[in-house]
Amino acid sequence: MGRPRINDDAVRDRLVEAATEMFATRPRESVTVRALATAAGASTAALYSLFGDKDGLVAEVRDRAVAGLFQDLSAVPATDDPLADLYALAVTYRRWGREHRHLYTVLFGGVQTFDPSGRVGAGDPVRPLVEAIERALSASLLIGEVMPIALSVWVTLHGLVMLELAGALDTTTADAAFESSVRATLRGWTVQPT
Repeated sequence: MGRPRINDDAVRDRLVEAATEMFATRPRESVTVRALATAAGASTAALYSLFGDKDGLVAEVRDRAVAGLFQDLSAVPATDDPLADLYALAVTYRRWGREHRHLYTVLFGGVQTFDPSGRVGAGDPVRPLVEAIERALSASLLIGEVMPIALSVWVTLHGLVMLELAGALDTTTADAAFESSVRATLRGWTVQPT
């Protein structure tokens, strides 16, 4: 009979959950391997065994956040109206951030860097946004280049979601600011009739 596996998926999940909460609520440098292990009810050896080190655990949290956001954004159906699709993607992005506030904070709150000039990979959460922008450009609904448009939409969304998660906006104000800001950002890139 083999020895039971101690560092199983349940331990992995507890470490990821503890890390997600701790990295979202504390400065990264203040989060120690011992504190992470203690919060997860695991040993430091388990963390090293499963993730290699603290950076490996941070990478796992980031990967889970990226995969979750990508999954939700990819589920937004493409319609014949790319501008409506862009708004639907914005709504989904905001909802995901509100429902996964710690993952969102870890992903976009300083632990992860963002490179707007970087290549968009297959599982990148920005891919659905880029594809909708490309369809809008092809339909002559937007004017400009894909990445500057994507960056302006993301900056608008990110700013609104971060303010909302920080409690700086009450629900009514956040709802109104979200709709007006997203629509104004899209309108800024819309082809104007001559």
